[in-house]
Amino acid sequence: MKATIKTQGQQFTVSEGDILIVNRYPNTEAGATVEIKEVLAAGEGESFKVGKPTLAGASVSAKILEHKRGEKVIVFKKKKRKGMERKRGHRQELSVIKIESIKA
Repeated sequence: MKATIKTQGQQFTVSEGDILIVNRYPNTEAGATVEIKEVLAAGEGESFKVGKPTLAGASVSAKILEHKRGEKVIVFKKKKRKGMERKRGHRQELSVIKIESIKA
């Protein structure tokens, strides 16, 4: 069974056993289970259902495998002939999750 979910501001099409990298879930530890209630579509073949905008009663449970940080992104700003240069770095906080079950 496949499902299209919305979590952490992004949409993913997932099936059981998939591993995703999403923005970090706040106040959670590695090994915790997260219930995702925003299921946009679910099913396969003739049992495929599309929500308006979400499916009522549908949910996806996922286990948090680890928390990590993404690659460093360098932000460099410069104004020519003014002597202004600024260099900053950013690393996004991420969670690695595994989809355990889909209820539609």
